[in-house]
Amino acid sequence: MVSLSKLYYEYRRIWKAVRLFLIISGPGIVVMVADNDAGGITTYAATGAKYGYGLIWFLLILVPIAYYVQEMTMRLGVVTKRGHAEAVFMGFGSFWGWFSLLDLILLNWLTLVTEFIGMTAALEIFGVPPYLTVLAVCSLMSIMVIHGRYWTWEKISLFFCAINLIYIPGAFIVKPSVSEIIHTGIIPNLPGGFGNELFFYLMANIGTTIAPWMIYFQQSAVVDKGMKEKDIPWGRTDTLFGAVLTVVVAVFIIIVTGTVLRGVEIESAAQASVMLMKTNEYVGAFMAIGLFDAGLLGAICISLASSWAFGEVFGWAHSLNYKIKEAPWFYGNYFITLFSAGLVVLIPKAPLVLITLFVQVVAVTLLPAALVFLILLLNDKKTMGEYTNTLWQNLICTTISVGIIILSTLYGVTILFPDAFN
Repeated sequence: MVSLSKLYYEYRRIWKAVRLFLIISGPGIVVMVADNDAGGITTYAATGAKYGYGLIWFLLILVPIAYYVQEMTMRLGVVTKRGHAEAVFMGFGSFWGWFSLLDLILLNWLTLVTEFIGMTAALEIFGVPPYLTVLAVCSLMSIMVIHGRYWTWEKISLFFCAINLIYIPGAFIVKPSVSEIIHTGIIPNLPGGFGNELFFYLMANIGTTIAPWMIYFQQSAVVDKGMKEKDIPWGRTDTLFGAVLTVVVAVFIIIVTGTVLRGVEIESAAQASVMLMKTNEYVGAFMAIGLFDAGLLGAICISLASSWAFGEVFGWAHSLNYKIKEAPWFYGNYFITLFSAGLVVLIPKAPLVLITLFVQVVAVTLLPAALVFLILLLNDKKTMGEYTNTLWQNLICTTISVGIIILSTLYGVTILFPDAFN
């Protein structure tokens, strides 16, 4: 029989490990869950409505892909103590540094506009006018960053990550067929056969799981958090947990729309919310609340990714641990980016659909370069030392990167030539 002293010792050991994980965790979970942003929720909702449970297997494959990319990002930030923008400038020179930075800033700003589009659409369902949503969001995000502490910002962000789980009870409410999910969702298949439309949905789901801003955000976040080499194992756990969590949420969204809205053309998550309310008001409300939360999380992370990158390149103080007067350019860039993106949504007849499409095109341009830079930086033994990529890590990450580069290129072709695969 196990003695009480041994049980107590085991309890103390486990609790100490849990406490340490809670302290270290944050960047990986936040960046992964935030990647289920407003555009991502629309993609998952539309995927479920179009193909039912048929592409759940594809989302499960994205778990290791997202993990390996972001694990490299985390490791690079911890070892070099530099954000990704600074690392690219130091490693590849000013030409590629400016190319990456300017491309990132444009993409982030446009993506931030799409987050406001999602948030305003979500709260309009509950009768909240767009201008009030923009004002409230900008105020909340401003309050989050002016405290002068990264830790406070991160824990508030984790709270919003928890709200993202609201889709899970919605899936149980609609009572999907578990056997159908297993047979048509878990077993790999190409519903309707491979064509231009299916390829578009596959690429859209990849794009919502791996985005350029995620690399910049997480690397800067682990630097701002002050993580050390000894924290890398915990950082890996944090990143893996985030990768699993983001795909789990995506799967439950597909289950909801695949159960209730199968065969219905979905243009936005807000439209899906309204349609779901006709079947079950709670499920529809969950979808709308989740959409707002997703847009908010995306906005929180994307706006900071841009400010961190600018601060790194220009040598400004760029940390949430500084007060506004200590890092005026960092916070100034943050507020300008945030408020200008919010104002675009309020412009009458603004080309919001065109902006959303342009975001996809710019992302296709930046992602391959970001992945190549990331792998090359992780193979610099002088900088990375014992944390340089192993042969196994290089094989996995190179395979992932080459696959994404090929698919991203083909995706760009489909945008320019819509009938390319028909």
